Amino acid sequence: MLGNLGKNLTKTMKKLAGMSIIDEEVVKEAIKDIQRALIQADVNINLVFNISKSIEERALKEEPPKGITPKEHVITIVYEELVKLLGEKPVEIEIDRKPYKILFLGLQGSGKTTTIAKLTRYLQKKGFNPAVICTDTWRPAAYEQLRQLTEDMNVPLYGDPENKDALDLARKGLEEFKKQSIIIIDTAGRHKDETDLIDEMEQLSKVVDPEEAILVIDGTIGQQAREQAQAFSKATDVGSIIITKLDGSAKGGGALSAVSEIGAPIKFIGTGERVDDFEAFDPERFISRLLGMGDIKSLIEKAEEIAEEDVSMETMDAILSGKFTLKDMRSQFDMMGKMGPMQQIMNMIPGGGKLPKNASQMTEEKIDKYKVLMNSMTEYELQHPEVIKQSRVKRIARGSGMRNEDVKELLKYYNVTKKAMKGFGRRKMGGPLGQMMRQFMK
Repeated sequence: MLGNLGKNLTKTMKKLAGMSIIDEEVVKEAIKDIQRALIQADVNINLVFNISKSIEERALKEEPPKGITPKEHVITIVYEELVKLLGEKPVEIEIDRKPYKILFLGLQGSGKTTTIAKLTRYLQKKGFNPAVICTDTWRPAAYEQLRQLTEDMNVPLYGDPENKDALDLARKGLEEFKKQSIIIIDTAGRHKDETDLIDEMEQLSKVVDPEEAILVIDGTIGQQAREQAQAFSKATDVGSIIITKLDGSAKGGGALSAVSEIGAPIKFIGTGERVDDFEAFDPERFISRLLGMGDIKSLIEKAEEIAEEDVSMETMDAILSGKFTLKDMRSQFDMMGKMGPMQQIMNMIPGGGKLPKNASQMTEEKIDKYKVLMNSMTEYELQHPEVIKQSRVKRIARGSGMRNEDVKELLKYYNVTKKAMKGFGRRKMGGPLGQMMRQFMK
C-alpha cells in the first residue's frame, strides 16, 4: 500500500532503531528522511513542514516516559504525529435509523460505482440488507455496470436507462425501497467545474435528504483531491470520505492528507480490485503498516471472516511446530486466496518480510499452479510428502500436465515454508504472531 512511502518510512524507522545515541543531529537527519518520503508521496508541503516541526520539538524537548529509551520515544513520536495527520481515531459508519440513506458523490473515473459494490458487500457482512438506486443518467452503461455488480451479491437495484431525469429516478427508487434498512444512491460523476452537474447534485441532495453523503476520492490524483473535496463540500454536506486505488498508488499520501483538511473523516479505503479489498479506515492501523510495524488486528479480522470451522487447534499446533502436511498447505492456500494477495497479508505481519524470499513472494498464479499439482497427488502423498520420490514426481507431473521441475519446485517451497513456520513457532508463539496464528485457525 502506497508503495515507496511505506518503504521509505520503514527504512527511516529501522535507521532510528539502530542508533545507539539519539541527539539533535540524528533527529534532524530522520526528519529530513521523513520529509523526503512524504513529499515524494505528494503530501502537501505545508503539512509536511508542520508535521516536521511537531516531531522535532517533541523529540528534542519531551522527556521519554519511564521505561522507554530515547530512540523508542522518537519512533513513538513519529508514529503519533503521522496518525494525527490522518485523523487520529477511526470514525465508524453508524446505521441508526431505517431506511439509512447514503448519497454517493465523486468524480467520473474515481471508482465510485465499484466502491458502491464494495460498501454494499461490507454492509451485508454486518447483517444489513442494502439496496441501490442508480441516478447516473450521464455515463453510458452506468445502470448496466451496477446491475451486474448488485446481481452477483443478490442486492436489489432500482434504475431505468430510458429515464434521463435523475431527480425522478431518486424519488421512485426511494419509494420502491422504503422498507430496506439501507439505501445507497449512485450519482453521475462530476468535476468541480461542471456547473450543471454540481447544481443537479445539490437538488438530488434535497430530494434524497441523506443521512450521510460519502465522497469517493481517487487515491492517484494526489493533492488535487483537496480542491475537488472543497468543491463538493460547498455543494452538499460531505459527511465522510472513501479513498480508492490505494494499492501501489504513488500519490496516495496526497489524497489522504489533503481530504482530511475539509473536516470530513476518511471512513473507508479501497486496497485492491476485488469486492472484498475494502476496509474501514483506522489511522493507527494504517500508519502501523506504513512504518513496517504490521497490523495483526486487521489480519485476525480478515482471517476470522473466512476461517473454516473444521480447522482445529491441533492443526494449528502442527503447523507452528513444523509438522504440517501438503494437505494442510493446500487448505491454507484456499484461505489465503479468500483473504487477498499474499504480499498484502505479509505486510500485516510484523517482520513478515523476513520470511525466506521464495516463501513470501508468492503470486496467485503460482498458488493456482501448486494447487493443480496437489490435486494430482494421492491422499497418502498429501499426508506424507516425504514419500514423493522420482517415480511419484513423474506420475504427478503427467497427471497435472506439468513438468517434473514444477513438482520439485512445489516440494522445495513446501519444505522452506515448513521450516520458516517452525522457526516462527519457536520464537514467537507467545507473542502477537502466535496469538494471530491461533486466532487465524480458530
